[in-house]
Amino acid sequence: MATRGIQQLVRAQIPHDVLTYRYDRMGARIAAEAVGEPEAIVLKSLVFRADDGSFVFALISGNANVSTRKLGRVSGHKHVDAASPRDAERVTAYRVGGISPLGSRQRLPVFLDEATAEHPELIINAGGRGTLVRLRTVDLIRAVDAAVADIRAA
Repeated sequence: MATRGIQQLVRAQIPHDVLTYRYDRMGARIAAEAVGEPEAIVLKSLVFRADDGSFVFALISGNANVSTRKLGRVSGHKHVDAASPRDAERVTAYRVGGISPLGSRQRLPVFLDEATAEHPELIINAGGRGTLVRLRTVDLIRAVDAAVADIRAA
């Protein structure tokens, strides 16, 4: 069954490969190991809540972390914090462990880490636990209208 994320890629005629694995624990490292890919190209799709109550997506390599200070600055907010699982699920209509900007209920601003964007292909959750898609980085940027910025923690 195609997730909303896969359906979005199909509608936009964006080439992609679907990768699936048996989901039993959450995390980009676990997903990377399960599909036999480097953690550097398997993305974390993280939802952050800004000081004005709005939400943003941060996409970053599974082996890196987001700087909330940098993300706040590039998103035009004084402060951002990781959204609660409940809020992330509410705004995306996906369950934690399957959250993605692809097919998200609400179209949120998306910020892709610039060091992560240097990879020609990335793997991102397709909107279901254990369902990923591999696609060209330029196509992901276009599909989710991502801004590429330095959001990586030192």
